[in-house]
Amino acid sequence: MSLLVIGATGTLGRQVVRKALDEGFNVTCLVRNFRRAAFLKEWGAKLVYGDLKIPETIPNALKGITAIIDASTARPYDPYNASVIDLYGKIKLIEAAEKASIQRFIFFSILNASKYSDIPLMKLKLQIETRLKASTIKFTIFNLCGFYQGIISQYALPILDQQSIWVSSESSKIAYMDTQDIAKFTVRSLSVPSLENTQYSLVGSRPWNSFEIIALCEKLSGQRAQISKIPVQLLQITRDFTKLFEWTKNISERLAFAQILAKGDDFNDNMQNICTVSQINIDEITSLENYLQEYFIRVMKKLKTLNYDVDKNKQDINF
Repeated sequence: MSLLVIGATGTLGRQVVRKALDEGFNVTCLVRNFRRAAFLKEWGAKLVYGDLKIPETIPNALKGITAIIDASTARPYDPYNASVIDLYGKIKLIEAAEKASIQRFIFFSILNASKYSDIPLMKLKLQIETRLKASTIKFTIFNLCGFYQGIISQYALPILDQQSIWVSSESSKIAYMDTQDIAKFTVRSLSVPSLENTQYSLVGSRPWNSFEIIALCEKLSGQRAQISKIPVQLLQITRDFTKLFEWTKNISERLAFAQILAKGDDFNDNMQNICTVSQINIDEITSLENYLQEYFIRVMKKLKTLNYDVDKNKQDINF
């Protein structure tokens, strides 16, 4: 099977590429910047130019492709509205995939999207889900709710750097998951016929709120966190302000999503069915405790090495 991975340089996309290559798939990556994606080529993937903002670049990238894994998403700082990528571009991608007779399409949506259909990001995901389900392509949709990798920049690094962690007064419980585990389920799904035309959630072993994650990071790092609380009302005010300008609409949409996470809801689901169908033992899913423990061990080891080198250089100078 020949795969086309979209969003291959992102946090999730690169793990999908690596796992697919390890499993022996022929992998092509749709990229806008060949230099930025050079590491994918070094891994063994083929690079082809394409941009979801420029639909006419898509058909050429689909030549010889049998399955698409779409891990792309607009970023808050992108100079265009998220709908350009997360709706218009992906609708054009699905249309091109139909014409190219693509056999399988993997799409990543958001857990609880239907519950918050008035939020722009959720609405976009639901619209793409609807279009994909109405297409002639066999699909699999995975609902995600957060990555362990994002926890590092949001919680672990600020603690290590003795900087403030900004959290809302209320905090949703989110069952974050390691992107490597998500990639494992994603690639496995390509060879499981019973996962065709289905939708499943991919979540971690348990949900966590911000304060529980901070406590865990403090325990594993041995350092205290500096916590600054943001009133939920401030998020609403900021969202309303950023909606006024074209160049900040994407930020406004992200703030709307942040408001959901501040409401104290529960973003979690049962993984037993997808584990059984995929024949992946639920115990193989990495826990947040183990992930962060390995991270802090690596960091502390590097710091010790750095301090040793600094001390040694001082001794050499004094000598």
